Amino acid sequence: MKTSPIKIILAPLQGFTDITFRNTFARHFGGVDEAMAPFIPTMGKKKLKLSRLKDVSPENNQIFTIPQILGNNAEDFIFLAHHLHDMGNQTINWNLGCPHAKVANKNRGSGLLMYPEKIDAFLDHVFPRILTGLSVKIRLGRLSKNEIYSLLPVFDKYPLDEIILHPRTGIQMYEGDPDHDAFAEARLLSRHPFVYNGDIRDLTSFQILWKRFPDIRAFMIGRGLLANPFLAEDIRGLPSNENKIKRLRAFHEDLFLGYQRIYSGPAHLLGRMKGFWSHLGPSFRGKGKSLKHILKSESITRYKESAADFFTEGSEFLY
Repeated sequence: MKTSPIKIILAPLQGFTDITFRNTFARHFGGVDEAMAPFIPTMGKKKLKLSRLKDVSPENNQIFTIPQILGNNAEDFIFLAHHLHDMGNQTINWNLGCPHAKVANKNRGSGLLMYPEKIDAFLDHVFPRILTGLSVKIRLGRLSKNEIYSLLPVFDKYPLDEIILHPRTGIQMYEGDPDHDAFAEARLLSRHPFVYNGDIRDLTSFQILWKRFPDIRAFMIGRGLLANPFLAEDIRGLPSNENKIKRLRAFHEDLFLGYQRIYSGPAHLLGRMKGFWSHLGPSFRGKGKSLKHILKSESITRYKESAADFFTEGSEFLY
């Protein structure tokens, strides 16, 4: 199924899709047009966390990457936005979708969706003072999907690049089905272009969305690409004559070496790789025991032995 007019965006998954993952992914797989980096929180008192800023340096990213800011203080947001612009970033994103309680309880992420007047005041202050384009990543609301009806008129007042909508509420987290009817209605009530985000896990789920929303030109995919790195290629109908297991093994080895260069001790390296396998491992047939061994491994040697089992002759990737 070739759908060349669309844009596929790698979603920002905190703890997963950092610059090492994004660059490694771009070297081994195609079909992804751009990525959104995991959020950078505003620090208050005009502090900058340089390690997080390196993640979104345009010159260091092999795929076009949009920085995302998490925060509710307009002045801190402006300060960080100016720094990102000075680094060469032309557009940024405001995270209004993070569903986790520790974020939302501080009126950040989806926690701010209950207060459209605060969002209005924030955007009114920020827009005249930033030099980049700005998009928002949202959910239908924090507690209720009806919150979207108060939010869209606010967003329509400002020249947003786009609205990235995950059609669940914040308190739903990732449970239940995304509400496609609510997504459709939200689009009709807004003047802005929309990006669909949520539960594109395989080619079939994408085709259902494409049939429902044939005029949507951008789709954001996160967990689906972690579980099946070939997904964007499948969506675009890109042919590949190389064995999938061979490609996955090369990707894994490259990613492991990339993180090994960053982390000084085995605990951090193993923690990051275990997170990687928590998504990819279930996509192999009959490898549940090997996945458990990876997730329980406490040494690099044990980890490598367990990971090697996924790439032996006869291993079967489900996608």
